[in-house]
Amino acid sequence: MKLMRLYSSGTTVSNLDLASLILRVAAGSFMIYGHGAGKFTKFFSDEPIEFINPFGIGAVATLALVIFAEIICSLLVILGLMTRYALIPLMITMLYAVFVAHGDDPFRQKEMGLLYFFMFLALMLIGPGKYSLDRMIKKRRKTV
Repeated sequence: MKLMRLYSSGTTVSNLDLASLILRVAAGSFMIYGHGAGKFTKFFSDEPIEFINPFGIGAVATLALVIFAEIICSLLVILGLMTRYALIPLMITMLYAVFVAHGDDPFRQKEMGLLYFFMFLALMLIGPGKYSLDRMIKKRRKTV
């Protein structure tokens, strides 16, 4: 009987909430650990900052914006706090990585940025879910 669930095309709200939590925590954590932490360390090191500057605002400012997205916004996504707003800079950063930083590289170099982009897009569409600070705040406002 339980095997039939594997063939079901439907889902339950509780499964969707759990999937959202898993996706938020995984994507946010991997982004911080795999990408943001190294840039954060580089930003505060004594080495001169060299970073792609396609918008003409300077390498330091561009790196600071990327660090904001990859660390601060990722933390907000993990917590489920202002989730959809936090996803916007992350999605822009991934598009920047794919089309600017790795624009001339083969697809293999762009693949990770695209995977992150589509994870963030999926989160944008399904929302933070039940296990988020956004939901707790919304619930509290209704009771006041």
